[in-house]
Amino acid sequence: MCNLLPAGVLVQTSYSMVHVFVKMCFYYMWFSVSSALSILNDHLDCNQEGIKCGSKIVNCSDEQERVPRTLAPTGPEWALENVGVAEDENGLLPVINVSWSLKADGGILSIQGMKAHLLEENTTQTLCVLYNFTIPSQLNPRLGKWTFSLDGVVVDPGHTYSISVFNLPEPDQEHYRLTKQITVPRCDDWRIQQAQLCLENGSTWDPQMTVSVSWEAGSLAATVCFNTSQFSDGYTVAVQSAVYQDSKNVSKGKSTWLNVTFEMDIRNHIQISPKCELLFVVQPFFPGCKNKCLSAQKKWENCPYDSKQPWALLIFATLALSLIAGCISYSHWKSSHKAPSAPPPPDPTPDAAEVAKRKTVLLIYSPDHPLYTVVVLKLCSFLMAQCGTDVVLDLLDLTRLGQLGGLRWLDWHRERIERSPSDKILILCSPGVQAKWGAMCGAKPVVLREDLRSPVGDMLSPALGLIVPGLVRSGSLRRYVVAYFADVCSEEDIPAPFNVAVRYKLMEQFEEVLLRILEVEKQRPGRVNRVQGVGQHEYSLCPSGEALRGAVEAFRAHQQTNPRWFQDELVQDEAEGDVGPDAGRTLETRTLDTHA
Repeated sequence: MCNLLPAGVLVQTSYSMVHVFVKMCFYYMWFSVSSALSILNDHLDCNQEGIKCGSKIVNCSDEQERVPRTLAPTGPEWALENVGVAEDENGLLPVINVSWSLKADGGILSIQGMKAHLLEENTTQTLCVLYNFTIPSQLNPRLGKWTFSLDGVVVDPGHTYSISVFNLPEPDQEHYRLTKQITVPRCDDWRIQQAQLCLENGSTWDPQMTVSVSWEAGSLAATVCFNTSQFSDGYTVAVQSAVYQDSKNVSKGKSTWLNVTFEMDIRNHIQISPKCELLFVVQPFFPGCKNKCLSAQKKWENCPYDSKQPWALLIFATLALSLIAGCISYSHWKSSHKAPSAPPPPDPTPDAAEVAKRKTVLLIYSPDHPLYTVVVLKLCSFLMAQCGTDVVLDLLDLTRLGQLGGLRWLDWHRERIERSPSDKILILCSPGVQAKWGAMCGAKPVVLREDLRSPVGDMLSPALGLIVPGLVRSGSLRRYVVAYFADVCSEEDIPAPFNVAVRYKLMEQFEEVLLRILEVEKQRPGRVNRVQGVGQHEYSLCPSGEALRGAVEAFRAHQQTNPRWFQDELVQDEAEGDVGPDAGRTLETRTLDTHA
């Protein structure tokens, strides 16, 4: 990347993409003007087996025929919705797709078509689609419900849309309309990040900015090096401090990275500001956000010693040498006067806090139930308090997670662990993990009540998408630990890809899990390594372990009195998914309480 500067002492620091995107999620705004509502050309065909259907875009103000309520069909019911991207001649566009089905009741044969009404709530733009068909029977030829869809609706990131669907003819007195509100995520969301207009706003720019600094005889030279983006040709690179400012405009040409060098006299800077803070900024210019795009920044605070005051360095060096000499003399005197010592005792079995050298564990789980979420939090407390490990959990890092977004937060921690020689990813399997893995493989989509209560939504599905490819690589298997709480879960809750790893029962095999995290072999020639205070019958003797056991027992008691507890936690329709305006705050309060 950057060429090393030949003179003086060299200091090089990295500015990772994560630090850039922490600022990105905080400052990022959608700068383009809302586009008119439209549907991709090839997405208006509603023909299907057993029905000849025609559809067209109509004026939303057109009135439809109304009939007495007794002659009108009932309303439809929602089937599925999703946000993604679709391609046309201009590239990938963010779109929403919605589908619904007809109720298989006696009124289905009186349906003479249907109408879908789409409203953009910020601009009040509308779009309506009229469907013309006749239903021949209550069920389709495959003996399922008749299903229709509105696909390929081009939308704007960060905007909210209301969709209403109703069968024709409508009753004259009351409505059988089906209404849903969909908020499209911003460009930092993985589902639409590759859309052309998001790319043109810098959604995928990874600057990987570095600053290399050297000095000689009071002069400082700094080289700023960074990756360019396919969608930004020009950049402004600037440096500023209390007494110095400079900037340079550069063009990438055909380069995938650039470096810009600044030379400055810092002696006056040291006299005015002893901290010697320098701020380096790289400002891109994307076609979407133009001069309001996110900038990458790096602070540098390592000024060289002021050559005008050599006496201070001499005094400091003399004092340091005197202190070192005194320590050496005292050590020699103490060793020559101490009494003969007895043979050292054999090494005792260390407790968990002594064995664990602050390993870091990224914990992946499914929030199957509020009581199970408490179990996960108590496990984190036990790992940190009794086992001396650092635990990374979404519920304990909500501020940074909200700034980065779920996918970036997960990817950042995954990359950190992959770069570490000893950190681990602990996957807690439960019915929700198995169900969401099945949904990713084509089964029915799964939405949990706890996902809706969470301020960050579903974190497990993107985590599985990031983790499973690494798990199946033989060289990466040592980073992953797969476990489940045997009292409230079973081995059947482990998805098939995790069968390549060793599966542990908690808390029966927690000691093996901890030794795996610490990368310590349990059995060695002539010795068996044990960790005190974490065995199946010992872990609850400490406060954090007792709280963990209490949480597991509470959840187990709930399961015994509610055999269908997991089915009850699945959100089947919009009404069940309404968890109230205080849900996020309730979750955050529970997080703080259970972690105490």
